[in-house]
Amino acid sequence: MANSKVLPLILLLLFVAILAAVGYVVYSIVQDVSKTTREKMEKKHVVFTKDGMKVNVREVNDEAYKDRTQNVLVNMWNHTSFPAYKSRFWDMQGQPESSGAEKRKPYSK
Repeated sequence: MANSKVLPLILLLLFVAILAAVGYVVYSIVQDVSKTTREKMEKKHVVFTKDGMKVNVREVNDEAYKDRTQNVLVNMWNHTSFPAYKSRFWDMQGQPESSGAEKRKPYSK
């Protein structure tokens, strides 16, 4: 008879212990993932604080910025071709321009 009163109590304690163990495992996994993520983000200069997220930007001086910009523009220009472009000043393809009109003959008597 005493056995039947104690059995539900033991089952309840066992169930609570299992829930506590599962909760602890989940908590430890979440903390580990949080720590790993925080470390990876700090390597990229992003810090999480109580106030929010702070992003540290590396300082780039004006001359380095202009050099990079000019480098990109020069590379784009060098790797670009204009297939339909014809210059008015020189023949870039080496072929004589032929217009639909005939050349005039010089005046002769």
